Amino acid sequence: MRYLALKSSFRVLLTLLIGFSPAAAAGVVKNPETLTYLNLSAVDTLDPIWASDSPSRLVILNIYDTLFQFDGASMQKMIPLLGMKVPSKENGLISADGKTYTIPIRHGVQFQDGTLLSAEDVRYSLLRTLLIEPFSAPSSLLRESLLGYASTRDEHGRIRPRLWEDANRAVSVRGNTVILSLPRPYAFFIDHLGSVPIVSKDWAAKNGDWDGTEPTWRKIDDFKKEDPPFFARANGTGPFQLERWDRQTREIILIRNERYWRPKAALKRVVIRAISEFATRKLMLEAGDADMIYADRSLFSQLQNIPGLEIIDDLPNAGLSNVLFFTYKVNPSGNNYIGSGRLDGDGIPLDFFSDKNVRAGFAAAFDYQRFISDVLGRGTPATGCIPRVVPGHNPQGRSRRLDLKAAEEHFKLAWGGVLWEKGFKLTLAANSGNSMRQAACQILKRNVESLNPKFKVDVRIVEWPTMIDAAKASKLPVYIMGSDGGPDPHELAFYFLYSKGNYPLRQKFADPRFDELIDEAKAEMDPQKRDLLYARLQDLEYDEVPHVVLAESGDFHVQRDWVKGFVARTAFPESSFGGYFYPLSKQ
Repeated sequence: MRYLALKSSFRVLLTLLIGFSPAAAAGVVKNPETLTYLNLSAVDTLDPIWASDSPSRLVILNIYDTLFQFDGASMQKMIPLLGMKVPSKENGLISADGKTYTIPIRHGVQFQDGTLLSAEDVRYSLLRTLLIEPFSAPSSLLRESLLGYASTRDEHGRIRPRLWEDANRAVSVRGNTVILSLPRPYAFFIDHLGSVPIVSKDWAAKNGDWDGTEPTWRKIDDFKKEDPPFFARANGTGPFQLERWDRQTREIILIRNERYWRPKAALKRVVIRAISEFATRKLMLEAGDADMIYADRSLFSQLQNIPGLEIIDDLPNAGLSNVLFFTYKVNPSGNNYIGSGRLDGDGIPLDFFSDKNVRAGFAAAFDYQRFISDVLGRGTPATGCIPRVVPGHNPQGRSRRLDLKAAEEHFKLAWGGVLWEKGFKLTLAANSGNSMRQAACQILKRNVESLNPKFKVDVRIVEWPTMIDAAKASKLPVYIMGSDGGPDPHELAFYFLYSKGNYPLRQKFADPRFDELIDEAKAEMDPQKRDLLYARLQDLEYDEVPHVVLAESGDFHVQRDWVKGFVARTAFPESSFGGYFYPLSKQ
């Protein structure tokens, strides 16, 4: 392992040395048919139903087409891809009662192995998404809108007895048309439907995945992340296809899909490499050995006024990049994040954050203005999990501020006074390479520890795939992560506050008051009434502190000035950094 690490470091150094060439300095386009994007974090999986992280979804949505996608930067207008038309009541593809969607599937589209796309492939892709539920997977919203419930399991953890029947009722095929039947109208259904990558049913079956029949679907319900063939292989209809994924060097190489049904991509090859160190990403960008890099708001000033670079600033962000999450019931199995596991000064009990005063104490101990001014450079205080650019945001909502006196009062009340007397020791986690989150951890650590010498916060920097797995397994007591967003306020409300949402499942957090408000807002078709419900939801979010949104900030994109065609697609994963490679070229 040490040899491999040294070898990898040598390769990066050699690349950098080669990169500082007269050609790069003179502005000559390097490798004009290959685009290199340096990401912060490594890909976790290539399986569409397992991927809940942005680095994985970015790659997947460049390999697989969906039925529809948003038109450029719009969060309102969708354009057809594998679906020939975007359904609407005006074109007759949505029924008058809003519960039936008819989607004609495009003819003549080939998967990357040469087989033809059919409506059965679309049905299979949707059923696989509805029936199979990896823990904390992103399929809950589609399942909720099509089946009427978010999880494949009931309140006792058992697979719902009518799951297969409900899914088959919801998704059917007539010729080369897919018919979708909803239990009730849902205004943002097309948005969720448009995010499902379409896979090949025959390829899946031939390579050991589900064959699409009722007797076998439960088999892959017990798969681990690495078991499905989709984990490290791919066969889509998108503009690029997978050539190689080297998990050791954290590099993915995509090549142009020569069978693509639209005009072929201008780029012949896309190289996506995960490099945690910003200095290395920056040097390679300056040298022309990278064409675009991941760079968060805190790094903006270090990229200004560099010859040969182009910065596109003030990009809207429908997601949330910096959120502090509390785990209400930590999983102790093989867990080295909780110290002694007791409230004895050397650890924390498993249910440490189930006490609201602990959560409120941490929330009051964070310096939000300092984070915005010193780390982000610009931004605004957050009022909850629905950002300003998304409908349902409450502009009159309360935002948090540093209040060390209030933090001390909360900590003195927590655990009946025992916390203040005994103290605690816990691990606060952030992913490697993310300077914003690491700086936020240090700000919080310094302020919390200043309140009581018995308070000890160990900041731990963790590789992204490791952190994802630990968060999903509920092993991290407190950590900073984020989420992409979209035009539907229900999406972020569900992910952050609903008992079956991604983060509450990881946090072991459930509160029926949140569920009731979210269910009511989802069903409400009047925008003004929805806004009132979301305002109440954000008030409850502020009071209960299940998490803390640290700030909001717009994004920026940095690239070599020879890259042409970039559009920040607000609803696309990592849209401000890498995004959708199909329209790009180098000139």
